Amino acid sequence: MSTLALPSRPVHQGDGGRSLLLALAAHGLLVWALAHGVNWRASSESAVAEAELWSVVPQAAAPKAEEPPPPEPVRPPTAPPREVVQPPKVEPEADIAQERERRRKEELRKAAEQEEQQRKAHEQRRIKEMEKLEALRKQEAEKTQAREAKAEEARREKQRQDNLRRIQGLAGGSGAPGSTGTAAQASGPSAGYAGRIVARIQPRIVYTDAITARWSTLVEVRCAPDGLVLGRKVVTPSGNPAWDEAVLRAIDSAQRIPRDTDGTVPASFTIAFNSRD
Repeated sequence: MSTLALPSRPVHQGDGGRSLLLALAAHGLLVWALAHGVNWRASSESAVAEAELWSVVPQAAAPKAEEPPPPEPVRPPTAPPREVVQPPKVEPEADIAQERERRRKEELRKAAEQEEQQRKAHEQRRIKEMEKLEALRKQEAEKTQAREAKAEEARREKQRQDNLRRIQGLAGGSGAPGSTGTAAQASGPSAGYAGRIVARIQPRIVYTDAITARWSTLVEVRCAPDGLVLGRKVVTPSGNPAWDEAVLRAIDSAQRIPRDTDGTVPASFTIAFNSRD
């Protein structure tokens, strides 16, 4: 170990404190340098020493223990995605008022349509009811007309029977109560009586079409005692309706049937009219 030699200086009076400080500083540096050098040597010598141990009998090394696989990390349960709730949209006051007005108009329109549908349905029901009433009135009118016609026919028949009974009573008729004859005694028409009737009615037949065949119409005629025609009807048609109608019109035109030779007229008889007689 060496000792640092400090230069000698003349000692002046008044420099004692300063010299002491310098000496202390120099000794401190020396102590630090010595301590640093000793530590460096100790660390370098200890790093070089090594030792190896050898076994007398060779032994195989045991297999290396396999480390268990690391456990799988536990994943935390995933929470379902949260629904994002949108905040309610705040509409301006003007839009709210327009929406209210639109809804009000829509309700009024629907109410008007419903009222119109109800009116149409009511009108249809009323029309159907009126049609039913009209049909009932028509049926009643037809029934009334039929009853009146039947009553009129019965009245005429009764009047005819009354006239026949009255005439029979005046003439002192001897027939049965239900007899329709007008003579005092029952008798048939004379041989030429049918010809007299045809001679009276045949000229009155007006048929304007061409007569292409011989048509024969058998007609039943009912008469009053004085020969007045009370009724006539076709018993056997000729097959030509126009000719049959012409015969009936001719009987109506004659109005009366001529009397027989005894002055009587049969109450009812049938006679044929031919187109080519």
